[in-house]
Amino acid sequence: MATTQICFISHGGGPLPLLDPQDNREMIETLLQIRDEIRRPKAILVISAHWEEAVPTLIAGEQPGLIYDYSGFPPEAYQIQYPCQGSPELADRVHQALADEGIESVKNRERGFDHGLYVPLKIMFPEADIPCVELSLLRNLDPEQHIRLGEALASLNDPDLLILGSGFSFHNMRAFFSHSSEVEAQQNADFEDWLQETCGDDSLDEAQRRSRLVNWLQQSPAARYNHPREEHLLPLHVCYGAAQSACRKSYRLEILGKQTSMYLW
Repeated sequence: MATTQICFISHGGGPLPLLDPQDNREMIETLLQIRDEIRRPKAILVISAHWEEAVPTLIAGEQPGLIYDYSGFPPEAYQIQYPCQGSPELADRVHQALADEGIESVKNRERGFDHGLYVPLKIMFPEADIPCVELSLLRNLDPEQHIRLGEALASLNDPDLLILGSGFSFHNMRAFFSHSSEVEAQQNADFEDWLQETCGDDSLDEAQRRSRLVNWLQQSPAARYNHPREEHLLPLHVCYGAAQSACRKSYRLEILGKQTSMYLW
């Protein structure tokens, strides 16, 4: 029986995948490959690395606008359009699923979608004809609480829904714009090896997989080099909580000269 589709993506640097598709070709091709490997969803729930709140918050408007939550880009970066509909009905269902697990959440009918949603979706579903809801991260950046968020979402069990964790498996901004030493390149590779093993190794049971993700800062190699701050990895924790299994496929690629990965459940 079909179940909810779940995917974690590395969404690239701000609007760059849309402004400079040639330099972001590998990322674009991977997103299109994922799109072609899943059933076309009728609704998308995005957990974006670019939104943090004290309690989980849902964009629940019927026609959210866009937030150009980046700076220093050319004028066309602030003219990007992605006029997809919101889905108050899906927001209500997510709100109830969280409440059923004792997790307080808030519905926000005014906020627009940030680039963690519209940049990858403009690549994957350029027609903007699939209703979307966005869910915030928790400001405390606690990995276990984000897995619990995902576990609550598992009860949706909707084959027409895509849960999309939009983050980045590598997110050291300084390193993106400097030449990597051999040591730094190895730190990047070692972390990606660990993350792919954690998400995809069938020999791990789910208690082991969950423990590795909860304790990733202590257990993964060079965690703080790859993630000086945690927010870009935590959408993956929500995805894992919703899936509670090894991913069925992983994708390894380079974005902005760094090794990164994406995961499909």
